[in-house]
Amino acid sequence: MKDSDGLPLPGSELQVPSTAELIGPCPADTQIEVTVYLRSKDPSGLQEYVEQTSGPGNHVYLTPQQFAHKFGADPADVDAVKNFAEAKQLSVLGHNLGRRSVTLSGTAARLNEAFGVNLQHYRYAGAVYRLRQGSIRIPASFENIITGIFGFDNRPKARAHFRILSKKAAAPGAVTPETYTPLQLAAIYDFPGGFTGQGETIGIIELGGGYNQTDLDNYFQQLGVSPAPSVTAVSVDGATNSPTGDPNGADGEVELDIEVTGSIAPGAAIKVFFAPNTDQGFIDAVTTAVNDSAVTLISISWGGPESTFTTQSMTTFNQAFQDAGTMGKTVFVAAGDNGSSDGASDGANHVDFPASSPFVVGCGGTTLVANTSTDIITSEVVWNETASNEGATGGGVSDFFPKPSYQDSVNVPAPTTQAGGRGVPDVAGDADPVTGYQVIIDGSTTTIGGTSAVAPLYAGLFARINQALLQNGKSRVGSVNAALYQNPSAFHDIVSGNNGAFSAGPGWDPTTGLGSPDGAKILSALGG
Repeated sequence: MKDSDGLPLPGSELQVPSTAELIGPCPADTQIEVTVYLRSKDPSGLQEYVEQTSGPGNHVYLTPQQFAHKFGADPADVDAVKNFAEAKQLSVLGHNLGRRSVTLSGTAARLNEAFGVNLQHYRYAGAVYRLRQGSIRIPASFENIITGIFGFDNRPKARAHFRILSKKAAAPGAVTPETYTPLQLAAIYDFPGGFTGQGETIGIIELGGGYNQTDLDNYFQQLGVSPAPSVTAVSVDGATNSPTGDPNGADGEVELDIEVTGSIAPGAAIKVFFAPNTDQGFIDAVTTAVNDSAVTLISISWGGPESTFTTQSMTTFNQAFQDAGTMGKTVFVAAGDNGSSDGASDGANHVDFPASSPFVVGCGGTTLVANTSTDIITSEVVWNETASNEGATGGGVSDFFPKPSYQDSVNVPAPTTQAGGRGVPDVAGDADPVTGYQVIIDGSTTTIGGTSAVAPLYAGLFARINQALLQNGKSRVGSVNAALYQNPSAFHDIVSGNNGAFSAGPGWDPTTGLGSPDGAKILSALGG
């Protein structure tokens, strides 16, 4: 497609990293699959429905099938994309009205011509990837219809937010506060007893690695969790449950997530959505989980600085998280493990995405010292162990998403961009590897921290809360942020510590949000 033949797709502009070494053009016959995302057939109606189902109250949510019918893609838009693809000699692999997506396949040469891209191979981050630069171009007839296209560029997109306790920190003679099992944390944080998450399904997003059923069986048996939770793997974009045997790799993330949620909510089913660690894989996994008729809660422990995502990517993710709320699904996302800079190379302050989406519960981290005999918290401060290279909680102010109305009553620092303003995180929990989680990874007992552990911790808590609410004749919590901000006393306020640029203080702050959970108080505040 020549420049004169189409329009740049808004927000699709992408740069090649300065550290990438050009190898040459992507071979013309390379087969590539791309996912095309489309507008809602009724965006104003969707916005009204979002407002109706936000905040506290007993809501009637849509099923994924009802959502697809009311607010999914317009079949006419889908047909138009299919006709365009066939005219460009691209194959249509399928479509999904609820996800508002059409999947296309074709050679690099035909995709380059159809969408005005120039795919090149680069050596980057120790491997060879297919990268693009500039904007994707679309026919003028698709203006405001196509909202995003993903799959041209396959560079790694996100990182897992877990940290294994270092040998130095755990060495004999080192000052090592007590570490915890998830069940001990559930008791310390007063998660409501008598509930197992029965009837709930927790969807976990993973971008690599895998789990061994033997590890899970051994772990739950050691904790006395019986029967063990049901865990199933879901393949997205060809990725599968593929444990590597390296506990320092993605296996650590996968097994941590399952073991935390599974021990806290053993009655809930767990579906693990495996996808490639690319822009396309990440967004396809999220939209697949959101539109899964069984899934009621979603846990995401992967992300990266907002500055590393395109605008079309953040907008498409955010739309999916908004969709989740209309279906009564709550999404918990780790806020990052690299302090106020989020590990960005420019040294400036950044928040982690997708934790910065206003439609998710962003989960920050604390250092927790508690008595496991009495379940009394002795000390809880902002997690910041950067001095010993053990990480620090993410947190700060979004440069992309404006301040949501539920944060009107809290003091969010001024954003560095006019468009920004959303404060991160919303809530927090134990995340310091030095006071970390006792888990089994690739056959070995290991202590892990990171905000990666906090997202599944909250998913397990809310599986219990949803079960309790449903038994009480109420609805699931769905988009819960507004209700949480109206009940700050349901959290342990963290008032000491910093994550670099930001410090804790009374009330919400950009290090630990509202604080760590008092599960029974949260349930009570939500009507349980």
